[in-house]
Amino acid sequence: MAVDYLVIVVYLAGMLAMGWWGMRRAKSKSEFLVAGRRLGPAMYSGTMAAIVLGGASTIGGVGLGYQYGLSGAWMVFTIGLGLLALSVFFSARIARLKVYTVSEMLDLRYGGRAGVISGLVMWAYTLMLAVTSTIAYATIFDVLFDINRTLAIVLGGSIVVAYSTLGGMWSITLTDMVQFVVKTVGVLLLLLPIAVVKAGGFAEMKAQLPTEYFDPLGIGGETIFTYVLIYTFGMLIGQDIWQRVFTARSDRTARWGGTVAGTYCLAYAVAGAVIGTAAKVLYPKLASPDDAFATIVKDELPMGVRGLVLAAALAAVMSTSSGALIACATVANNDIWARLRGVVRPEGEQHDEVRGNRAFILLMGLAVIATAIALNDVVQALTVAYNLLVGGLLVPILGGLLWKRGTAQGALASVAVGGLAVIGLMAAYGILANEPVYYGLLASLAAYVVVSLATRPTDAAVLAAWRERLAGRAPAPENATETVSEQVPAAQ
Repeated sequence: MAVDYLVIVVYLAGMLAMGWWGMRRAKSKSEFLVAGRRLGPAMYSGTMAAIVLGGASTIGGVGLGYQYGLSGAWMVFTIGLGLLALSVFFSARIARLKVYTVSEMLDLRYGGRAGVISGLVMWAYTLMLAVTSTIAYATIFDVLFDINRTLAIVLGGSIVVAYSTLGGMWSITLTDMVQFVVKTVGVLLLLLPIAVVKAGGFAEMKAQLPTEYFDPLGIGGETIFTYVLIYTFGMLIGQDIWQRVFTARSDRTARWGGTVAGTYCLAYAVAGAVIGTAAKVLYPKLASPDDAFATIVKDELPMGVRGLVLAAALAAVMSTSSGALIACATVANNDIWARLRGVVRPEGEQHDEVRGNRAFILLMGLAVIATAIALNDVVQALTVAYNLLVGGLLVPILGGLLWKRGTAQGALASVAVGGLAVIGLMAAYGILANEPVYYGLLASLAAYVVVSLATRPTDAAVLAAWRERLAGRAPAPENATETVSEQVPAAQ
């Protein structure tokens, strides 16, 4: 394993070096949180694909392929569909808003102070998303170095916290671009063909496995519907995803770059399911489907290649973890802490804002590591995150974009009723049940419509200002405090 260790160590050292480089570039709030809003198509596509395809999509996607066959692709496939829908229908409008958080968008649209309540829901979602990715370090480092779970979480989490704290979104963008390349080479170009060949090719796989393994709907219609509801719609409203949309330098970049990333996700979904199906042929009696990825990598790949593929898995986990971490810190600082304190920073304090956001990334990073050590079930943590997100925030966000009659009172009622309903139903039915998100979403929709119709329409001046921002005619809030460093050409 010496060569494999060397590959991993070089990779991790490179991540830290990019964090240091990013620190030199992040001189303003815009640079630190949204990379100056100037990513070009290539970097935007690669980093967007990296953020949505994490450990659950890689290790979990292969595990679903092991358990269900080709239909195991549906979880990651619905993530790709959500990214495509976001890019085609909403990304241009989102990018033109020139905000930093989803809660800021809600305040702009409704003219109210919905930020703290919606921020708490979004904070809980991003925190749990970062925790699930951090837990996944334990699996990868156990295969690599045979170290205990707690040490693995601390080691992997510390590296992500370090480069995220140093350079913010610039460091995360650079590392995610590398991670995208590593994932593409490691999973699509190496592990996929090697796994199929080792399993004897598709003909042998079909001969060895039941026919339902090759049924596109074998995982079940209800499961597919739940994946669409949670992951496809979750892609439309997550702070971690929106914060990447904010990095695009233009509407066209957000739309077409996101479309490329979404299409890549669809291919990645199929690849993971095929790898898992091949693993089922090679290892029919694994104790857990989630062991399929690590087992096939450890036993079937040659020296060096094994290290690169494990680096690809590590890249998948790190990209989601870092994206969720900066989203969590941004929400905690801008939507919760600053609002509770009632602080309005004077113009020209860009460096103070960078320092404050950097401190919050460090603080949230430590909280994520501690929570990951305390928890053990990745699926349950991820389910809690997406149930809260979809049940609490889907209706007021999409309602604000699509229905002009929606009001601030309706949005607040929707967040509160939907969030509480999801929590109560998870307690009653169980965390992994489908009912919490189904009924929670319906309760959120009912509250939004009823309360909006029962209250006065949103002030015409607020709606007029909202339309100006959506059309891209209003100036971005950071333009007045833009630093000289933001005048360099856009990244390609």
